[in-house]
Amino acid sequence: MPLSTIRLTAHVRKRMQERGITEADIRLVLTTGSVVEDYRNTKPYASYLMLGWRGDRPLHVVATDNLGGRFTLVITAYEPDPNEWDAEFKVRQP
Repeated sequence: MPLSTIRLTAHVRKRMQERGITEADIRLVLTTGSVVEDYRNTKPYASYLMLGWRGDRPLHVVATDNLGGRFTLVITAYEPDPNEWDAEFKVRQP
């Protein structure tokens, strides 16, 4: 996904600080990662969950392409819990 402008919510800024995730990490996930869940029915905008890797560290980023794709709004970011995801961090465990 080509990425020119991203905006970070206050929520994700707080979580990034708590979790040691940088804006560069988020940009890496958004530009090289893959969509693992699609949240088409979320309001006010459809969003998606992407998986990317910073070295050996898996990262999930929830974002939405806002206002006709003029920018990507990042909602949250975290390191997925291996107890909640499959070994590749792409499918939630039942």
